Amino acid sequence: QVQLVESGGGLVQAGGSLRLSCAGSGRTLSTYTMGWFRQAPGKEREFVAAISSSGGVTYDTNSVKGRFTISRDNAKTTVYLQMYSLQPEDAAVYYCAATANPYGLTSTTTYNHWGRGTQVTVSS
Repeated sequence: QVQLVESGGGLVQAGGSLRLSCAGSGRTLSTYTMGWFRQAPGKEREFVAAISSSGGVTYDTNSVKGRFTISRDNAKTTVYLQMYSLQPEDAAVYYCAATANPYGLTSTTTYNHWGRGTQVTVSS
């Protein structure tokens, strides 16, 4: 069983930065593709970024390109989301997720394991 715990959320001014972390349990986490999603109030959960099991391939959604970077440290079983130039529209609960399926990474249904989320608030 994979357990994921996010941290690093908080309140930041527009233009500021945050780094989210997702700590995973189990040595097999290094075999999973990992993703970050976010959900704002009243909206559906949306894909933000994903990273292959080796860390060699990353994907992100257009709205965060050039501002967010996903990375992982398999030795620490941790995945990161570095966020720069945060805007009010980035405010949401951010979730990390794990999947053994390397396809369909923008869909929530692809992921089998989810953390509880961490809140990101951006003030204008």
